[in-house]
Amino acid sequence: MKKNLLLLFLLLCLIPAKAQYRLSDEAQISILTAAPSDDEVYTLYGHTAIRVKDSLYKLDTVFNYGIFDFSKPNFIYRFTKGETDYKLAAYNFSHYIIEYQMRGSEVTEQVLNLTPEEINKIWNALIVNAQPENAVYRYNFFFDNCATRPVAIVEEQVNGKVKYNNPPEPQTFRDLINYCTRNNSWLTFGCDLALGSPTDRIATPHEMMFLPAYLKDEFEKATIVNPDGSERKLIKQTNRLSEELINDTNTTKEWFTPMLCSMIIFLLVLSITFVEWKRKTYFRLVDCILFFLAGVAGTVLFFLCFISTHPCVRPNWSIVWLQPFDLIAVILFAVKKFRKAAYYYHFINFAALTLLLAGWYFIPQHLNIAFIPLVATLWLRSGYGIYRWRAHI
Repeated sequence: MKKNLLLLFLLLCLIPAKAQYRLSDEAQISILTAAPSDDEVYTLYGHTAIRVKDSLYKLDTVFNYGIFDFSKPNFIYRFTKGETDYKLAAYNFSHYIIEYQMRGSEVTEQVLNLTPEEINKIWNALIVNAQPENAVYRYNFFFDNCATRPVAIVEEQVNGKVKYNNPPEPQTFRDLINYCTRNNSWLTFGCDLALGSPTDRIATPHEMMFLPAYLKDEFEKATIVNPDGSERKLIKQTNRLSEELINDTNTTKEWFTPMLCSMIIFLLVLSITFVEWKRKTYFRLVDCILFFLAGVAGTVLFFLCFISTHPCVRPNWSIVWLQPFDLIAVILFAVKKFRKAAYYYHFINFAALTLLLAGWYFIPQHLNIAFIPLVATLWLRSGYGIYRWRAHI
């Protein structure tokens, strides 16, 4: 194994990018698909890698486009801004598979039905990609990730054209990712909040392959149209390399969901507002806390919409009810001499939220149903703010 790793290291570091290194006729290339798991957020969507195996040269290498480093400076900021850099790494297959075996994730291998010439073209393209000056790329969740890169390599290097047959049922990008997060309602809530109306566009069958599971399914049905017009299957053999281990501890159903949390907040604020109305008083701290939290969330949404380079985040209708101006409103609520300005703010906010709630199902964006109690909470407080001004409370 050490000898094989040394050979690979020499190939990647010493061979010029334009050099050609030929594999034997026994070589094969396959697509490795790791099934989604609930271990981490980034494992919920599955993973794709490319395996190159040549028994004659005792070579068994995995090319993985999904390598990133949490410890890099400003990682969270760069991720939020859409400037996360991933890189291609090549390492021994045994190191790759043991990680998924220990995690209990299913790994499927699809051996590509390629000619020796095509195998060597893909191999040399991978070698070029893995050069230090080429290995790093700007990650894009939907359009440039660990699954889309292997698709592009295969499509570019085969002698002919890859033809995808029997396309899947039409789905939006949001449908696709929400299916992956279906067991994590809080993550679904967060994705629905952060992703704007472009996410509700129907993805093309080719675009669906940003998810490894769809790549696997589409490759299984695909054929290669040769230059002479004949066709051959893209996949010649499928192997199960690792079995999924069922973990009963991860199957517990969530009880504290976003909807429950939102309803608790709404009912609590409704009760407080009722007490205020009965006593003809005003608990200023309630508005300060609510609108401060809404303002912080609105600032994050504003950053995603207008500063980040993430795809599918703009426009986002959630910014109607979560906006940075709510932070300014906190000052208006806290200082009595700004009482008139606070009234005008409540009036504008009340009108905007009324229109949002009235047109909820006509908005060209899927809004999570758990948003409704939160929108209603802010609507209620602005409504009471208007009432207080007119009642001189």
